[in-house]
Amino acid sequence: MKRKPPASPFEAQRKAAQRAALNALKRARRSAEQAGVALSDWEGEFLDSVSERVKTHGRAFGDPELGAPGQALSAMQGRKLKEITAKAKGEEPKRRWGKRGTRD
Repeated sequence: MKRKPPASPFEAQRKAAQRAALNALKRARRSAEQAGVALSDWEGEFLDSVSERVKTHGRAFGDPELGAPGQALSAMQGRKLKEITAKAKGEEPKRRWGKRGTRD
């Protein structure tokens, strides 16, 4: 039996990032379903389209400046995925901008 030569370290890292992204997308949807949290139409479509692009192309963004090399999701896609996961867990959304305290 002839074996394939081992993949380059970069290729192995890219495949691992692809598997991690697909698993995170599946976990987010599954946790929302189990918790009974209704995702908005946009959130459901986001999870479907991103997972389809990762399966087809290996990553979910076209512009290389939007994400790190070898990553499957861009920075904003990763942030939205974290927000959907937090919503599914019933956590309060984190504040993105501004200070925590009030001004005197």
